[in-house]
Amino acid sequence: MADRVKDLASIQGVRSNQLIGYGLVVGLDGSGDMTTQTPFTVQSVISMLGQLGINLPPGTNLQLRNVAAVMVTATLPAFTKPGQQIDVTVSSMGNAKSLRGGTLLMTPLKGIDNQVYAFAQGNVLVGGVGAAAGGSSVQVNHLSVGRVTGGALVEREILTTVGQGDYINLELNSTDFTTVHRIVDAINQLYPSTATPIDGRMVQVRAPIDNSQRIAFIAKIESLDINPAKPTAKVIVNSRTGSVAMNQTVTLEPSAIAHGNLSIIINTEPVISQPGPLAQRGETVVTQRSQVEIRTEEGNLMLLPNGANLGEVVKALTAIGATTQDLLSILQALKAAGSLRADLEII
Repeated sequence: MADRVKDLASIQGVRSNQLIGYGLVVGLDGSGDMTTQTPFTVQSVISMLGQLGINLPPGTNLQLRNVAAVMVTATLPAFTKPGQQIDVTVSSMGNAKSLRGGTLLMTPLKGIDNQVYAFAQGNVLVGGVGAAAGGSSVQVNHLSVGRVTGGALVEREILTTVGQGDYINLELNSTDFTTVHRIVDAINQLYPSTATPIDGRMVQVRAPIDNSQRIAFIAKIESLDINPAKPTAKVIVNSRTGSVAMNQTVTLEPSAIAHGNLSIIINTEPVISQPGPLAQRGETVVTQRSQVEIRTEEGNLMLLPNGANLGEVVKALTAIGATTQDLLSILQALKAAGSLRADLEII
């Protein structure tokens, strides 16, 4: 099915910005920082009290268990105006056991230019602990990170310009020359001679100067349906969990590999199909049929006929007890041997 241009590309210059701040969460039920091990929490409390007109005697040893020092992060979307609210994430930076039930005190949020763009404050919502379906297991959520929905009030706007002069630039989410070519063709069919490809990731489009007309023009461009090119074959392996993901059917070339007590042989044999002896029409067709054979030292044999599909190979290896490290080693060896014709990414 076709995708829209807005699903494949974005307008250059229309982007979000990251904000960060340091603050305090109070009102915890004894689950805050151990102040003997986190002196910055005590310093923050003393500084805050001083700004509120409360001066503590020098050498006062505060033993606080209801306060936690936190880092506050947020994303400021494009075109956000002063007075609008955004969500913030609150993360403990000390040794607090839980932020549940706490309240984030007013925290300035700064951008990369060290300017304050928003202030955050509010009750911190942390995931709880509950029984899974059937009560057979217990799910424990992360208690040192929480969110404050709509907890930050924007105080300053970041100016965003849509294009420069007569042109706007479309930036693809991933580099692909074929997709760029198809986007250019679709735009030029709607608005002749307006789109020009710059490289494998950018398309330059001549747009109206008037702001209202430019917005309507961009809206039509973003709604165009595009059939994106087939992406590069990729295999992703999570070395921690053993998960294997593929973005499309990945086949293997003929090869053989031995790993520990496993032996994998991938054969390809020709299959000839020809017309009957009395046929007047038709021609001989030669196709390739692959067969995967997996053996163990114990003599166990697993045969995978009709196509050496990597997904079937991984499934078969898992079924006979191959570990995550076995899969990683085998896939890396197949890639190095040229049998695995896909990008192998280990995360």
